[in-house]
Amino acid sequence: MSRTAEEIGRTVRGPRPLPPLGEQRAATNLSAVDTVLPNGLRVVVVRQPTVPMVELRLRIPFAGDDPAHAARAEVLAATILTGTARRDRVTVDTELALAGGELAAAVDPELLSIGGNVLAGGFDTLLNVLADALTGAVHRDDEVEGERGRLIERITVARSQPSIIARDALQKHRYGDHPFTREMPEAADVAVVEADHVRALHAAALLPRGSVLVLVGDLEPERAVADVAAALGGWQSAGSASVLPPLPEVPPGDLLLVNRPGAVQSQLRLSAKGVVRTDARYPAVQLANLAFGGFFSSRLVENIREDKGYTYHARSYPEFTPSGATLLVDTDTASAATAGALLEIRYELGRLAVNPPTESEVETVRQYAIGSLLTATSSQGGLASQLAALAVLGLGVDWLVGHPERLKAVTVDEVAAAALEFFAPARFTGVIVGDVENLATLQALGGVRLP
Repeated sequence: MSRTAEEIGRTVRGPRPLPPLGEQRAATNLSAVDTVLPNGLRVVVVRQPTVPMVELRLRIPFAGDDPAHAARAEVLAATILTGTARRDRVTVDTELALAGGELAAAVDPELLSIGGNVLAGGFDTLLNVLADALTGAVHRDDEVEGERGRLIERITVARSQPSIIARDALQKHRYGDHPFTREMPEAADVAVVEADHVRALHAAALLPRGSVLVLVGDLEPERAVADVAAALGGWQSAGSASVLPPLPEVPPGDLLLVNRPGAVQSQLRLSAKGVVRTDARYPAVQLANLAFGGFFSSRLVENIREDKGYTYHARSYPEFTPSGATLLVDTDTASAATAGALLEIRYELGRLAVNPPTESEVETVRQYAIGSLLTATSSQGGLASQLAALAVLGLGVDWLVGHPERLKAVTVDEVAAAALEFFAPARFTGVIVGDVENLATLQALGGVRLP
């Protein structure tokens, strides 16, 4: 006779007690190599033979000051794997598929990223196709034309989305016309991109010196480095890949109200200066952020979602920028609830500073932070992505392996100090995007600048 889960979990004396959490242990003694090849490419290889696969993450600094750069970079990313002098699109896809692999490219204002995976036995094929794309992609006229049209369609749709409008407004409010703000090109700029523009950008900017290649999987690190050196030996450059110039400081100040006529919801995006991962205060700031709004049981979520019902989703999180870090708070809410949501966000920021997380709260978020990190890095793909994000900041395997211990060492007093220093409401600025005609009550709160 079968029993229900509830019956299994109970005894005649009541519910069965939950066993205590086991100790969370980070991976240690990883077999890894972190080196720089003669062409200037940094290669990080980690052996993790949990499955017979290899994960690849290539990050190439790809900044540009030219206003047309973002559009050309998007088309380049869309066509770099569509054919070379040796392979057309079908051949590229077929060779990867037969090796049990795949590759994809994407670009943002900082980086051109190429990522993928392959069965361990097809690693040589993956490297060969990648090397051919890096050194021999031809960006055929018909491929550029087709991808350009698809990009225009996607950009047109995306730019009508409230979240994209809010992000664009926040970036311009924080950083003005800095190239970092050009996260999505205008459709009109993409429409005038020609194949010659893309080929010229590839030749001038797709450079190994300063780039990072991360490999994680069922491979021997030393041999993998040798394979990479052989496969990518023809990818050469005298100069270095182009990095973004430092961002301007983001001073605290009023929130900018951005008018979106007819909107029935508002997007609230707040921002303040944070700390980089190598700052001694970072672990405490990370835990303070989790307590404030960094996971589902945080103070902010409990207030404006569970208690007030102002929103379905609210969060706070760090964003690591080319020259520093910021803290972000975001939520979407109905126009009628916008002022109330902003009031409660400011209240929770102030409460975190004045009434910092308790010992129980700190322990909860500590376990969450360590557990989330270990879960995220338990798979080959997760570990590769984490290492790639760290590598572009100059960090590596040692930082990742050592972070759980840094989190364990954080005291309640250190979290309180971080909360007071970084989460005071007066440190924030940001934007509210919504229909101004329905947001008149915001003026009663102050600290909001009307358009």
